[in-house]
Amino acid sequence: MARRDRSVPPRRSGNILILTALLMIFMMAVLAFAVDLGYLLMARTELQRAADSAALAAAWELVDQGEFADDPDLSSAIASARSQATAYAALNPVTRDAPTVDFNSGNDVEGDVVLGYLSDLSNQNATFAYNDPALYNAVTVRVRRNGIQNSMVPMFFARIFGVNNSSLEAEATAALLKGISGFQTPSDGSNLGILPFALDEESWNELLAGNADDDWAWDEVSGEVKPWSDGIRELNLYPQGTGSPGNRGTVDIGSNNNSTNDIARQITDGVSPSDLDHHGGELKLDDNGDLFLNGDTGISAGVKDELASILGEPRTIPIFRSVSGPGNNATYTIVKFAGIRIMEVNLTGSENSKRVIIQPAPMVSKGAIPATSSGTSYLIFSPVHLVR
Repeated sequence: MARRDRSVPPRRSGNILILTALLMIFMMAVLAFAVDLGYLLMARTELQRAADSAALAAAWELVDQGEFADDPDLSSAIASARSQATAYAALNPVTRDAPTVDFNSGNDVEGDVVLGYLSDLSNQNATFAYNDPALYNAVTVRVRRNGIQNSMVPMFFARIFGVNNSSLEAEATAALLKGISGFQTPSDGSNLGILPFALDEESWNELLAGNADDDWAWDEVSGEVKPWSDGIRELNLYPQGTGSPGNRGTVDIGSNNNSTNDIARQITDGVSPSDLDHHGGELKLDDNGDLFLNGDTGISAGVKDELASILGEPRTIPIFRSVSGPGNNATYTIVKFAGIRIMEVNLTGSENSKRVIIQPAPMVSKGAIPATSSGTSYLIFSPVHLVR
């Protein structure tokens, strides 16, 4: 029997080589596309990181003393926010290049750094308000690489097809709460820095009006209280004389029979979740704007060391409008909360010489409950977080 010729005909062999070459070209094109796509995704991730970082850093600058530091329109805080946004964007390189963002001093809504007010931080569709800088609580940062603001992102293999570069952009919005109506147990179960004392609204309003002394200052550089003027007034929390201020005292956050040890613990360590459990897990103004707390008029000298140990540290203090009942049967009607720091403590000697000097101060607190009306808090802020 004759042997069968199994060789591939020349024409068929040539077709196979062409198909193989085309397949190789296609695979190389896919690989090139994958490499460039991966590079773009990496650049996009780095852009978002830069925008997130810049927005968070900028929003923290809005934790400010405002009217208490001769900056009622937050102009200094806003300028600092813009500076922080540009600085932190540059600290996060995108494909090894430090991106620049424009200050946008005119606050153009399409600019790189835009400040405004968001009334509802949980609503993704909430619109910014720009008419009152004193209310600003949010910062949007846009980081772009489009050939106008920073160079475009270069391509590699896509250049074969005439695509040399690509435009990318990332945006982030960070914000904080400014108006709060109370506090709830934080999600991480931590304590709240609320002092178990009540200050009368009359004295607080006098302080807001500037009718108070200015003998102390908080030195941020040294982290110490200094005996000099800083333009921020102080008042004496310790009851003096008669009338409403004389009814200042200790409020029971937790059990109605808080001991001196409980008060001391809350001064140094804060109000615990178990303390809040006695109030249903939250201290919050009701629909009428009131919160009723039992308490005792006066401040015990037994907590002088604990008060002295937190000199300069920000704390929240409840503000009461009225108090009914005598001594340890007192009921305080709390109507707002304020951020303060203790500047001096002296609870020895005569009644007239005793003092717990406090000064308004920004207080950042977890567990803050948003307020639905104004005037329920002063200088109390939630931590900054990304909202978009």
